Amino acid sequence: MDQAAQPIAPPRAAQPIAAVSAARARRSRRRLIKNIVAHTVLIAFSIAFMVPFYWMIVSSLKTNQQIFTIPIQWLPDPPRWENYSDALTYPNFPFLRFLGNSVFYSISVTIGTVISCAAVGYGFARLRFPFRDALFYITVATLMIPFIVTFIPTYILFKNFGLIGNYTPLILPAFLGNAFFIFMMRQFFLGLPNELADAARVDGAGHFRTFWQVMLPLVKPALMVVAVFTFLGTWNDFLGPLIYLSDNTLYPLSLGLYAFRAQRTTEWALMMAASTITTLPLIVVFFFTQRYFLEGIKLTGLKG
Repeated sequence: MDQAAQPIAPPRAAQPIAAVSAARARRSRRRLIKNIVAHTVLIAFSIAFMVPFYWMIVSSLKTNQQIFTIPIQWLPDPPRWENYSDALTYPNFPFLRFLGNSVFYSISVTIGTVISCAAVGYGFARLRFPFRDALFYITVATLMIPFIVTFIPTYILFKNFGLIGNYTPLILPAFLGNAFFIFMMRQFFLGLPNELADAARVDGAGHFRTFWQVMLPLVKPALMVVAVFTFLGTWNDFLGPLIYLSDNTLYPLSLGLYAFRAQRTTEWALMMAASTITTLPLIVVFFFTQRYFLEGIKLTGLKG
């Protein structure tokens, strides 16, 4: 009796392989969809953050009337480059003096913060002394205290010492350390091999020489992170100079722009030009330090 031809079933070993391939294809599609969604969200957020910056630059090249024109003019027509020179030479607005004050203030605070936090962080990580851990925990615990709680007592303290009206109360605290940066520097120093310090001691190096010549060069990315964050925060600081400085010749750019706006509320084009110039040093600093900045962020995550 003839039997009808039956289809040949695939080998059993081929079935799991096909299932695995299908599962991989599904995972690849899901991963692709997730990446598309993630990049779309990131691009949307990037645009949202860039629009104000773009509008500031465009407005700095317009007239006051063009800034408030409806519908919005996204490109200046024609661009008024003279707004920048007018902002730099505007009467009763010493822009270059404000710029010099900001540079002095930011660099001084940055130097003080880097030196103090590196030294204290090294002490907590490498030196043995009584109550070391307790003092470190107390230092970290100060991060939980709101800034406004200590602001008034600090102001009264500097006032009693007669230091109000100059940059001393703004710069001096930087040389006393910052709790967060102390914690970060300690974590970096803890990650360095103990053999380096032991070899330095064998060669006759003391604690300071070991810190300065051996350990400090190895934490350069962390130092750059501290320096960049401190410089950016100090450059944009508004409340501190507003409270402690009364002489307008000492104003930094953040406070000078506020005074410019308060006195000449109609000169929006010149104000946007001055604001654009104010942001240029921040862009330059990040451009030249981004390699250390990104490396420091990566290493900070690894240390954590």
